[in-house]
Amino acid sequence: MAHLDVPAPERCPVCTTQRIRRFMTLQDKVYWRCRLCEATFLAPAQWPDLDAQKVEYDKHQNDVDDPRYREFLARLGTPLLARMPAGLHGLDFGCGPGPALARMLEEAGHTVRCYDPIYAPERAALEDSYDFITCTEVLEHLHQPMAEFEMLNALLRPGGWVGVMTEFQTSDNRFDQWHYRRDPTHIIFYRATTLNLMGARLGWTLEIPRKNIALFRKR
Repeated sequence: MAHLDVPAPERCPVCTTQRIRRFMTLQDKVYWRCRLCEATFLAPAQWPDLDAQKVEYDKHQNDVDDPRYREFLARLGTPLLARMPAGLHGLDFGCGPGPALARMLEEAGHTVRCYDPIYAPERAALEDSYDFITCTEVLEHLHQPMAEFEMLNALLRPGGWVGVMTEFQTSDNRFDQWHYRRDPTHIIFYRATTLNLMGARLGWTLEIPRKNIALFRKR
């Protein structure tokens, strides 16, 4: 079968440990599990390239004025805003083609810059400093999430927040049927343990105020 020819990864793409095991093979996709941080990830040899990712992203309808989309983003925006005074400066990292969350945060009294490697690739946004950074439906796409977090940490002011939305992988029994896994651009799936380890390596504290939401704070 084709999946038998997929090269085995050497390390976990999140925490870089070599303590990984083959987790599950589904159709033509091979998934691995990290024994340390508990991330589940698609074999790196099967990750889509940027062009293939863009084809999928362009199918999304992310209207900044769509009330249902805003309600979805408020799952992160509401608890984040509750922890911050008005008038802060933030970055919407991985904003996508419709930066609705940035608009919502601006409406709440903040200034927000946007960065996305495809839709808003101006690198100047990564040379500023910020009181908060949002990553909405971003982590599951990243090839080197820890390296990206280290870069964000360098942009984040002391006491600043990083707000993350990603669907946590909690059930191995339903992994094969999980809608989140079936998105061809989703390559790494996180548990609370995974996020806690990532934050701890940077000296960040972690709160999980609601399902699939993580709020990190830089000391």
